[in-house]
Amino acid sequence: MLSSIEATAEALAREAYIADPGLCTSLFLALRMGKALLLEGEPGVGKTEVAKVLARVFDTTLIRLQCYEGIDVAQAVYEWNYPRQLLALQTRHDGAEPEEIYSERFLLKRPLLQAIDAANERAPVLLIDELDRADEEFESFLLELLSDFQISIPELGTLRARHRPIVIVTSNRTRELHDALKRRCVYHWIDYPGPEKELEIVRRKLPGVGERLAAQVVAFVQATRRQDLAKPPGVAETLDWAEALTHLSAHELSPALVDATLGMILKYQDDVDTLRGAVAAQILAELK
Repeated sequence: MLSSIEATAEALAREAYIADPGLCTSLFLALRMGKALLLEGEPGVGKTEVAKVLARVFDTTLIRLQCYEGIDVAQAVYEWNYPRQLLALQTRHDGAEPEEIYSERFLLKRPLLQAIDAANERAPVLLIDELDRADEEFESFLLELLSDFQISIPELGTLRARHRPIVIVTSNRTRELHDALKRRCVYHWIDYPGPEKELEIVRRKLPGVGERLAAQVVAFVQATRRQDLAKPPGVAETLDWAEALTHLSAHELSPALVDATLGMILKYQDDVDTLRGAVAAQILAELK
């Protein structure tokens, strides 16, 4: 348990995650109150990274449930090992009592059930990633888990966590999540960082990048986000671009270098076409 908001910020910073006071406050309260932390924001702003960092901070297991359209209980919670159950029935001795096939030894535990497994030595970090990609009906499966940290299985009864997991839920807000789920969480929106914070992130994550190049990359990305683009670059793209430029032995940006590497920060061809050439050259000239 982290003792204060300041201690939370320091713990994240030790793992090279630069968090603003709002995120540190929300995370501290979620941990203290035993609630899930719901993080929304544009792709690439560091939502998923919070869960990875927490697993390192607490030296515990990270259990990740990647959501997608059509995900159901069998993929997310549990399913029965039917072949093994059938084999157990077929191989029992004549006259013996039927083996209890609906027991935990025949249960295939998926991420949500793994997170509350009583066999866990310590509380794991459970990352429910991109919940907005899942169908709305899937959210109902999460309500019991997020309120009581338990899961009911008809054949077995209710399984409860011995160590309550640390839960991080992320959403890119492609759709609104249900109020019932939001009430069970501490909520925080992660926005694109300002230039000073983004530069500090690059310094922490990529200490080998030269100061001049890092400053130019951050300033260019910040200016790019102000353009009319389908998908502005996130912090992840900033880091990828800075690293890629070091592999090209670059020490500063040039129009030709920017045009050749725009695919590192822009993921739609229309956006690349919008920026490449005159617009990119103008942004670069303004920076210099």
